[in-house]
Amino acid sequence: MYTSPMFKDLTDEQLVALAVGEDPDAFGEIVRRWERKIFALCFGMLTREDEARDAAQETFIAAYRNLKNFRGEAKVSSWLHRIAVNQCLTTKRRNKIRSEEFLDEETNEEERIFLAPARYSPANSAEQTERLGHVRRAVGSLPTELRQVVVMKEFEEMTFQEISETLELPLSTVKSRLYAALKQLRSKLERLPMEVA
Repeated sequence: MYTSPMFKDLTDEQLVALAVGEDPDAFGEIVRRWERKIFALCFGMLTREDEARDAAQETFIAAYRNLKNFRGEAKVSSWLHRIAVNQCLTTKRRNKIRSEEFLDEETNEEERIFLAPARYSPANSAEQTERLGHVRRAVGSLPTELRQVVVMKEFEEMTFQEISETLELPLSTVKSRLYAALKQLRSKLERLPMEVA
């Protein structure tokens, strides 16, 4: 990802200040820094690539239009994530989409409960692809409020505090939603070995 040398050492907050001061290149740098993460979040919530791209684009358009309203009370990343979540919720309401697919991203330790690593072979690869499909469908079937917390914590690797700020929820609510989501996932995936066999 190319970063202009003049922006390399600037924080996101400094870039926003420059962008508010009519420097379009500064906002372009914000987009470059965050477009992949925002797209991954949108894809995780919407599960369709075309809609995720549209939602990510709308997120940055909304952010640009509202630059002057950014007060620095939260980090720029939290602000962008909040806009993206709201955009995804708007998209879901508008289209009433219920899809079963989920994003292809590296998983962390929580997902490895469901996706045990295996040596490569065509048979193992096919089985792993099938298992990943089961995981995607299971996550995709979660209620929106649980799915968004799973996406942010497990795929975006956001902290509980960052999720709390982004969703404007108490920390305890974020933790209880993640616990409830993981419990539902484990329950849904307990049958996985029988289904794959």
